[in-house]
Amino acid sequence: MSPILRNILAVIAGYIVGSISNMGLIMMNGVVIETPEGFDATSMEAIQATAHLLEPQHFIFPFLGHAIGTFIGALMTAKIAANNARNLALVVGALFFAGGVANVFMIPAPLWFDIADLALAYFPMAYFGWVVSGRKD
Repeated sequence: MSPILRNILAVIAGYIVGSISNMGLIMMNGVVIETPEGFDATSMEAIQATAHLLEPQHFIFPFLGHAIGTFIGALMTAKIAANNARNLALVVGALFFAGGVANVFMIPAPLWFDIADLALAYFPMAYFGWVVSGRKD
């Protein structure tokens, strides 16, 4: 397999597996931490209308989903990549970061969460995924 094709597939695989991890953790939020009475997550409009009911503990699993999903995606990408593992892991981080920026505009959240999420969950975790992969390229 050509290195270019392998690198493209590494990014795609990392993004898919990271996204599955992300959604799995976010879906656990309502199971582990009870959602407030009246909160409605059935549609984007309902979330926007009832987001004011959320408290700080309700943002733990979304942050973990974003951070761990990015980490797992970047780690997988770095492990599979033919070369340039660090840069490709950071590409996965950039893809998740773009999703995080979109979330800032679509889902109302406290400013502290938006700042922490964008600053800590994406590029640092993508870099950490590359470090844990053991790759030097």
